[in-house]
Amino acid sequence: MNNIRISPNFLLREFECKDGTHQVRIDSRLLQKLQALRDKVGRPVVILSGYRNPAHNKAVGGSPGSQHLLGRAADIVVSGYSVQKLAEISREIGFTGIGIYNSFVHVDVRGKAVTWKG
Repeated sequence: MNNIRISPNFLLREFECKDGTHQVRIDSRLLQKLQALRDKVGRPVVILSGYRNPAHNKAVGGSPGSQHLLGRAADIVVSGYSVQKLAEISREIGFTGIGIYNSFVHVDVRGKAVTWKG
């Protein structure tokens, strides 16, 4: 389901809620910046978490105001890139929300610039 190409390197299903409902919501700015990131690194950008419906967001301990609820965020990894380097490149691409975690980077397109360590 949702096996629809929405950019040169991403399928819609990569952004769907991981609770098995296949619900998906994605902000076009997020997709554009993720594609720009993919083009820059020349490697697959793996989306660990994209859209989250309210029940799933609560189940995984997400913030009640999470950008994932709006389809504006993705938790990502890129093979061969440290989270610090991936965060740095994400900032250069223009992501406004960047969370640096041990094994992934949260990127989003919120209205104001903010960076944090999780």
